[in-house]
Amino acid sequence: MKKVPLRKCTGCGEMKPKRELIRVVKAPDKQGEDGGILEHGSVSLDLTGKKPGRGAYVCKSIECFEKARKARRFERSLSCKIPEEVYEQMSAELQNI
Repeated sequence: MKKVPLRKCTGCGEMKPKRELIRVVKAPDKQGEDGGILEHGSVSLDLTGKKPGRGAYVCKSIECFEKARKARRFERSLSCKIPEEVYEQMSAELQNI
């Protein structure tokens, strides 16, 4: 029997199989040759679960997404500030699923 990987939803806090959740990912920062950060990684929905970077998981329901957004849980788990327009874009994408 194959072991099913579980992840915690940042909205409701429930442990669920990874396949049932959507990953919100912060892409790695782009660094210059001197080691300084040129560009901070963008935050987006990762529907494939394969994008590189730091991830947080949320249920496919808009309620869980809004709960996590309101409590700033994505910002805490990805350790970065997320602009309002990025939230709007992710919310729109989530409603189309």
